Amino acid sequence: MKRNIIEIDQNLCNGCGLCVSGCAEGAIQMINGKAYLINDRFCDGLGACIGHCPVGAIKIELKEAGEYDEKAVLDAMIPKGVDVIKAHLKHLEAHGEKTLVTEALDYLKTKNIEISKKHSSHFGCPSVQEQSFIPLKKTEENQTKQHSQLQQWPIQLHLLTPYASFLKNSDLVLAADCVAFSLGDFHQTWLIGKTLAIACPKLDSNQQSYLDKLTEMIDSSNLNTITVMIMEVPCCRGLLKLAMSAVSNAKRKIPIKSITVGIKGDILKENWVNL
Repeated sequence: MKRNIIEIDQNLCNGCGLCVSGCAEGAIQMINGKAYLINDRFCDGLGACIGHCPVGAIKIELKEAGEYDEKAVLDAMIPKGVDVIKAHLKHLEAHGEKTLVTEALDYLKTKNIEISKKHSSHFGCPSVQEQSFIPLKKTEENQTKQHSQLQQWPIQLHLLTPYASFLKNSDLVLAADCVAFSLGDFHQTWLIGKTLAIACPKLDSNQQSYLDKLTEMIDSSNLNTITVMIMEVPCCRGLLKLAMSAVSNAKRKIPIKSITVGIKGDILKENWVNL
């Protein structure tokens, strides 16, 4: 059958093993210094491991694979303890896999492992968890029309050419897709006078091309700095790792600033990165 499943590029894998700890289902193992998907039945295809990979070696592809087996996953997981099981259920719930959550809870009961379904409301990866915020009251200040500070097109990293004239000697903001929607002052505070590239380290395909483009931008377009803006959710960290790898690969070494944005639109962390 064809279904979404992870693919690990062995040429990119650096053997760090971070994806192994990021896969609660136990679908990935280290073999001879490289990460491998060891069993199709254990991979749910939801990509929890992607944000843990520092070199973009993991992606999700639609391909022939064995059917995902929730019971087999739980059998392998039970000896690891209840906390591991809860992390797995949290991951499933976060991606809307309610049928699998119900199947898992029912199966766990047959093994005399009770995890109350009331806890399922606490399951959820923050990158996809639904939340609503109370909007600020309208004031004269926030009713004032604010103008876009975007100074180029395109902005999606797949569509950008490293040799675009607007990139020459510029300060690049490399932002996760969700950042501009979360930060009310994104244009006025963070984008003025800068070029922009947007990307999603979890959902975008062919991230090797991202690495190649960023490396070429640094060397050929003479970028001054890169400001990486990511959300606080774990899967976003891959974008910072991608930028760091690009600077490491480039002939020129330029500074990187990392800015972490909270899901409520506040700045949680801002610092220059030590490579």
